[in-house]
Amino acid sequence: MTQNNDVLAERARIEDQVGGRTLIDMLAATARDKADDPAYSHRHGAAEGESWRTLTWAETRELALDVAAGLVARGVAVGDTVAIMSSNRTEHYVADMGAVHAAATPMSIYNTLSATQVAYVAGESRPTAVVVENADHLTRWAKAFDEVDSIATVVVINASDVPEGDRFLSWDDLVALGSSQRDELASELEARAAQVKPETPATILYTSGTTGNPKGVVLTHHNVLYEALSTLEAAGLHDPQVAVSYLPLAHIAERVLGLYGPQIQGSHMHAIGDPSELLAALGEVRPTAFFGVPRVWEKIKTGISAKLAADPNPDNVAMVERSMAAGLAWVQATEVGKEMTPEIEAAYREADEAILGFLKLLLGLDRVTWAGSAAAPMPLEVAKFMAGLGLAVYDVYGMTETCGAITANGPGNFRLGSVGRATPGIEVRLDDDGEVLVRGPVVTPGYHRQEEATRNLIDQDGWVHTGDIGTLDGDGFFAIVDRKKELIITSAGKNIAPSNIENYLKESPIIGHAMAIGDGRPYVVAIMTLDAEIAPIVAEKLGVEYQDLAELAQHPAILGMAQATVDAANERLSRPEQVKAFELLPVEWTAESEELTPTLKLKRRVVNQKYSDVLDRLYS
Repeated sequence: MTQNNDVLAERARIEDQVGGRTLIDMLAATARDKADDPAYSHRHGAAEGESWRTLTWAETRELALDVAAGLVARGVAVGDTVAIMSSNRTEHYVADMGAVHAAATPMSIYNTLSATQVAYVAGESRPTAVVVENADHLTRWAKAFDEVDSIATVVVINASDVPEGDRFLSWDDLVALGSSQRDELASELEARAAQVKPETPATILYTSGTTGNPKGVVLTHHNVLYEALSTLEAAGLHDPQVAVSYLPLAHIAERVLGLYGPQIQGSHMHAIGDPSELLAALGEVRPTAFFGVPRVWEKIKTGISAKLAADPNPDNVAMVERSMAAGLAWVQATEVGKEMTPEIEAAYREADEAILGFLKLLLGLDRVTWAGSAAAPMPLEVAKFMAGLGLAVYDVYGMTETCGAITANGPGNFRLGSVGRATPGIEVRLDDDGEVLVRGPVVTPGYHRQEEATRNLIDQDGWVHTGDIGTLDGDGFFAIVDRKKELIITSAGKNIAPSNIENYLKESPIIGHAMAIGDGRPYVVAIMTLDAEIAPIVAEKLGVEYQDLAELAQHPAILGMAQATVDAANERLSRPEQVKAFELLPVEWTAESEELTPTLKLKRRVVNQKYSDVLDRLYS
């Protein structure tokens, strides 16, 4: 009971900060207090000789009000939905804010969805206005434009891509329309702002759909403000940050860290339209806070590992290894229950001056005071590698339905291999079967127009059934084992977590993705793909000649490395978990491919269906 009282006291403290306010209130306060501070930067339309085009917080709010007026002038009513498909650029954030100020509900749509998927989402959410970036997005929306009669306005950010027709206009034309109507619509906009309450939907986010059609998660202004404030506190981010925004804004983590949090704190976000430009942008921006899904951290690890492996000087390699051992010891000493000694501190400072500081500078992570990861369990070896650089990557856990993080590691509250403790004011517990249950102010009111799915998600006592199996240690740190429905139960009745096996396999720099299979089967097998960036570097070092990735995947030297990877993983696995056979596919899995969601999670059902012939071979 004491713990519950403590949780309720924390909740009351955060609720006091939220204070019944909305995103409209938060933006107004930030635009007033930090008027001339930079808010959002992107490369589109930057002046000659400049890398970025930047809006201040005052300019951001003014532009959002212009967009709001433009949407009202085009007939967007209170409570309508406004769909946005665009890369990360200032127009995307402003479109979201503008829709909110028009008392509409903005919803970002993944850029990678097919025309059929877009039509499904549009048919269920029925937007009256759609904002797209370019001709490719118009093509993805073409089916929806034909089938969904609610869509009256289509705004195209790239002016050269605007089609003919009354419902199409450019972004600049929408802004100009709103600007010209601002005075006339002033009382209407004020009245609409008054109608936006804490319980008003702030967005609808359609989940990636690893197991079927996506479901629209409704998140209120109260949800997102409580989540942003509790997450910033758990992360120890008390001051405005400089950060990079590169994950899709349809991803809850990017919305909290790149859209909602900055409106509260007045941080400066640098929007990256193409994620492949991330590493270059990090070097230029040198953020103070950085969030990456596990795959991003894996890429950083494999990139550094490949460079170190290519160094012909064994003395350099030994020096780096010693320095990284000192970095790991230093980060481990910051864990709860551990002790930082003067010797550990001194060894780290020496290693940081010798090489670690330089490596972090090369990555653009030398100013980072908070580094985070979520969306999938962070492989422990990757976390330890980053710790070797002196970077504690704070793993957090949550889901779209909980508006993001509900457990988090953070400064002074950290344990490697865990996803942290419950965030302030959030109740988290394990059910009898180990499923993680969550209750608190961040919980969605439900799925959009899907009452049965909502009942299956939230029980009568308000607990969200996450579908994730977790563990809880004596100090209150949670760890996630795997998805409840994705646990492998072999024909011998053994319960196996596939993510454990997959993370071991992906420790090899040449392996891009791996999936373990074995449900209802006599043993575990694996399907793997090559890392399209690292594998060619390794091949060149080995003197392997090849025409394309498909040929490389069949080369004896590469297959030998893949076998060695499986053997190394098997040494760390129990007998029932060990991979008895594998196949290295001649293709790559990317965010654009059928096998991955836009957040790079495996679509296990798709892989099982698409590669059924491979599985037949592996089990024959």
